[in-house]
Amino acid sequence: MSHLVQRAIHCINPNCPRPYPKTWGSKFCDRCGAPLQLKGRYVPLQKLGAGGFATIYTVWDLQFQTQQVLKVLVDSSPKALELFKQEAAVLQHLQHPGVPRVEPDGYFQIELEDSQQLSLPCLVMEKINGQTLQEVLENHPQGCPEEWVLAWLKQAIEILHKLHNRQIIHRDIKPSNLMLRESTGQLVLIDFGGAKQIAATSRLADRSTRLFTSGYSPPEQIAGGVVGPAADFYALGRTMIEMLTGQPISDLQDPMTGKLQWRAFAQVSPAIANLLDDMVQDDVRQRPANALIIQERLTKAQKPLGWLSWFNSLLNSWNSRIVFRSLTVGLSKTTVFFLKAIAQALRASFDTFWEMLLGASGSCVATLVGFVLTYWSPLGNALADLLSQQLTFLLATQITVVKDVLLFAIVGMGTAWGLTAARGFGQRRRYLTAALMGLFGYSLSWLVWQLLTWNTGNIGIAGSIAIAVAFLTLGLGLPSHYLVHSTVTAVGCAAVFLLLTSLNLYPPGFWNFPIATSPTWLDLAAAIAFFATLGMILGFWLGISYYIVVPILRFLGWR
Repeated sequence: MSHLVQRAIHCINPNCPRPYPKTWGSKFCDRCGAPLQLKGRYVPLQKLGAGGFATIYTVWDLQFQTQQVLKVLVDSSPKALELFKQEAAVLQHLQHPGVPRVEPDGYFQIELEDSQQLSLPCLVMEKINGQTLQEVLENHPQGCPEEWVLAWLKQAIEILHKLHNRQIIHRDIKPSNLMLRESTGQLVLIDFGGAKQIAATSRLADRSTRLFTSGYSPPEQIAGGVVGPAADFYALGRTMIEMLTGQPISDLQDPMTGKLQWRAFAQVSPAIANLLDDMVQDDVRQRPANALIIQERLTKAQKPLGWLSWFNSLLNSWNSRIVFRSLTVGLSKTTVFFLKAIAQALRASFDTFWEMLLGASGSCVATLVGFVLTYWSPLGNALADLLSQQLTFLLATQITVVKDVLLFAIVGMGTAWGLTAARGFGQRRRYLTAALMGLFGYSLSWLVWQLLTWNTGNIGIAGSIAIAVAFLTLGLGLPSHYLVHSTVTAVGCAAVFLLLTSLNLYPPGFWNFPIATSPTWLDLAAAIAFFATLGMILGFWLGISYYIVVPILRFLGWR
């Protein structure tokens, strides 16, 4: 130990009026009386920093004559103590070079005999000498070489494999929580204050200890939902993308779609790029399920390619670099920005048009089928009688259901199928879920239509349309912001129909329900026009919500 270290000791009492320096060899602080040799073994040397609910010190271990790190809890809340004990328990049971070592007796409490009777929980752990990946990134603003990042990724996945096998998730992976040992270059994962047992988080969403870091934590963690091993993969993938590109992760996110647009800023093999893209999927089901899958893909990515695969990979990489460099050299940033904006606008227009077309088509076909089954077959009357009997029995009052509800239910399913088949806006093709939500939403809207229209007229019709659209939208399998999409489409469709009625663009009685006892072909045409218009307008407002409203919310920080 150096002469400088021997001269001074630091008091860990947060209320000490003069915590530093203290004379080497002193057992107690001369100002507050706090012990300076903790457990008769650890001597605090200097304060390294403070953040969150703890203060960090370097300590000298008198037993092993080495420097260690001391973490002192200064937050007295029960939740902070729970997290602190949790970190101690996790590190004490892990024996891996990729995590700081903690001795079995590394956690203890120091009682301070002052006026406040403080009890300071302490945790002594191995001191890791070296840089964090955040510090490495600051020295390499252009990004780190692929071989570096690949080595870090392999070591990090090995650490996570060990953690997840012990049913532990870290929940706070980011560049500042990954260190490189100065002597060996070994990657070390630090700060286990937010670690959780997988068994505990899989039963229900744990909102009492919500922890997330903007830019690295996955959507389910930010929302306070159920968090599993895939949350660590998401954060690690984003960390490695940032290390490859040298760009802040927030700058790489497309404000329109929320996706990371990062490949143009990094020189990386397609296999590794595809793996990282899979790791950072918003949908947890699309990420790798466990560490073994990632390890297998890393192994395959490093295997020598056949000559044809090697040539194609080289050609694709070479072409993409030439195109990118020629664009960035020959065009100004403003021109590139406008070209991207135009391309995005064209894509948004095509997606929205396709959604409107298939939404209207699904509505047309379903209206035709539903009209025939409801009014020109015995099924409509049979279903109406059955529903009337069941509702009368359940509600203990006479309820009469007209057969129009069957038409609404079938149209709801058909419209949902049409919008799902379009597969725009990042939707997943969940035909059963979409059909059930469409059936429920349109059937409920028919009930509201009957209850409100008599007293409120067009306002009642708009309200029933909003209900139908809101429930159908929730079942479409959109990637995120479900309530936002549902609200925008519901309000937008209702507003358009109110506008149409106020302008008298349709003849009186155009959308009157119930339909007459003996409907005509004109009634069929009017029903098709009404529901097709609704399906088309619904597709339009989905495009507005996905390409305009949600990007604005993302830009404002609402994920």
